[in-house]
Amino acid sequence: MVFLYIIRTGHYKTERKNESTMQGKVKGTVKDSIFCNLFKTRKYLLQLYQALHPEDGSMTEDGLENITINHVFTNGIYNDLCFMAGSKLILMLEAQSTWSMNVIIRMFIYLAQTYHEYFKGNGTDLYRSKKALLPKPELYVVYTGNRKKRQKYISLSKEFFDGESAGIELKARVIYAGKGNDIINQYVKFTKVYNEQVKKHGKNKKAVLETIRICKDKNLLKEYLESKEKEVVDIMMALFDQEEVFDTYVKSERKEAAREAKKETAIKLLKMGKCSIDEIRELFPQLDEEDIIEIEQEFMQQV
Repeated sequence: MVFLYIIRTGHYKTERKNESTMQGKVKGTVKDSIFCNLFKTRKYLLQLYQALHPEDGSMTEDGLENITINHVFTNGIYNDLCFMAGSKLILMLEAQSTWSMNVIIRMFIYLAQTYHEYFKGNGTDLYRSKKALLPKPELYVVYTGNRKKRQKYISLSKEFFDGESAGIELKARVIYAGKGNDIINQYVKFTKVYNEQVKKHGKNKKAVLETIRICKDKNLLKEYLESKEKEVVDIMMALFDQEEVFDTYVKSERKEAAREAKKETAIKLLKMGKCSIDEIRELFPQLDEEDIIEIEQEFMQQV
């Protein structure tokens, strides 16, 4: 029994607009969602398996079973795909094209959770003396970014333990393209077309429709795009943009931290007799009247 573990990488800049303009903006994880949606269909899932294992001509759609695990991480990994292919377990995990060796750690965590779910689902008692059946993993990173250095494998021990032998080891093959017109190559080319159209038109519906039109003309995921065009458009359009929301949160936290630092400094100056409350207003114009009241109250409590 074999585990196949695949990470699809792709990073997309995001843009947050007010509610009146959100409906015309593209979702920042567009290719992630298409990646997941594409391979939820057994027909394309079989094509993916055949691209990875061309030597296995006996696999059929009926031999595939989707067993995707959701929410392994706190933000929810909803772009990942895990499926059984006969005695093989194929596991796909989304990452970012801004290359990070941490991706192998994420693979380790996801793989551990997958094993946990596998044993639980099969009723395996790991405390019994009988040796459990442990599926063998195959690990992959499908990378669609523009990183110039293209290593063939990423290894946990090499990247984090200076190549020394350790108690754990993971090694993943990095895939940058498929072969010929296989489903992997079509998907990678789809992402390139999308990037070009976003660069040309911006993150809007025109970029989405042009991506679909061009890909159908070039026979890239054509059947999938034709049969699910409305669904694909819906997937690619966004109401919210995850990355911008996160960036906004980080900026807000930094602003709050800076404000608290100014308040602490103001209280120290008051205690040292270096200035008055009125002078605090002049020294720290960024602080509002509510902040000044809090500073005065805290100072008075410490006097």
